[in-house]
Amino acid sequence: MRKNKGFTLVEILIVVVILGILAAIVIPQFSDASTQSKVSSCLSSLQSLRSQVQLYKIQHNDNPPSVGAFVEATFIAQMETYSDASGTTAAAKNAATGIIYGPYVQDIPDNPWNNSDSVAAADATTVGWVYDATTGDVYIGIADLDAVNDAEVIASLTDAGAVAP
Repeated sequence: MRKNKGFTLVEILIVVVILGILAAIVIPQFSDASTQSKVSSCLSSLQSLRSQVQLYKIQHNDNPPSVGAFVEATFIAQMETYSDASGTTAAAKNAATGIIYGPYVQDIPDNPWNNSDSVAAADATTVGWVYDATTGDVYIGIADLDAVNDAEVIASLTDAGAVAP
């Protein structure tokens, strides 16, 4: 008498079905965690930018960083370099000329939705951050998000006050 050892086809199918059910339950939770992590990262970066713009305003007689012909270049220059009370920038501090403020950020953070650190006056694709020079408000660029597939993300960012009105 010879006994065959091993699993039957039915036993293997049952195990595969159980693994499939477990995967169907677990995978959506991981994708949701990834989305929530991006939202948290975005809101954290936004809060950091907003607080540094507020510090700039305090040190520059309630004037926000100005915006020239190229929003990004002017905003970055004023936030990443030293400046005096009138907003004149320089590469190094110089107490004799009054250039004693800043820098406020080392680098503009990337928007996790489009990996862009660009700054613009209006939201558009590939814009990381939207900057309103009249008020000094900074918002998250959401033009790269899909209104249907990312509706929950957009709603979450809007509820947090992170999206330009």
